[in-house]
Amino acid sequence: MTLEQIIQEARQLPPEQVIELVDRLSREPGVASELEEHWKAETRRRLVEIENGQVEGIPGEEISARVRRIVGG
Repeated sequence: MTLEQIIQEARQLPPEQVIELVDRLSREPGVASELEEHWKAETRRRLVEIENGQVEGIPGEEISARVRRIVGG
């Protein structure tokens, strides 16, 4: 199977199975460490943006309230 065929097949899965697939793939040796490095770089980039005043953070309480409204909790 090609990567494109795998992606097309994955698009046919129910959302909970897609989540499980992504979770399981992200735990594969090598993938997990590469993902971690990408997240570290993204975190550093975002921190620099906040420190330079390019973006403004949103308080955690506000984010939690938004999430509760979205999920109905």
